[in-house]
Amino acid sequence: MKHFLILFTIAISSCSSLAQTLDYNLKKGYIAKGYDVVSYFNNKAIEGDKKFTASFEGAKYKFLSEENLNIFNKNPEKYVPQYGGYCAYAIGKKNDKVSIDPETFQIKDGKLYLFYNAWGINTLELWKEENEDVLKEKADNNWETIKFKK
Repeated sequence: MKHFLILFTIAISSCSSLAQTLDYNLKKGYIAKGYDVVSYFNNKAIEGDKKFTASFEGAKYKFLSEENLNIFNKNPEKYVPQYGGYCAYAIGKKNDKVSIDPETFQIKDGKLYLFYNAWGINTLELWKEENEDVLKEKADNNWETIKFKK
């Protein structure tokens, strides 16, 4: 009986950890507040159109065109913003999920990073000033501890 309870407890904990869902920043119901994540890779921040939408890993995306939608669908992992679409600087500096300005972004090493930019605070500038490589490493580690919805 004791072994059964131990196995039962392990099984329940395994199932609950598998059921956890990544926490995406879904303002306006979409990643990047509805901006086209494919367009970022052309160095443009452009709001998508509801006619061209996709879902990936529990998050919805809007695109400027059917062409961008098709590009995303061929390789969605490439276009998903880092840290669930939350501000990369806040994740790295404060281990905190902060909303973003969808027009403040960086493509680095083939990945999309989004940043807060309001009230005179542009966290992309701070990210660059305060050593983005160090902040990225901290953000990567911090994200592992806060990436699931609570």
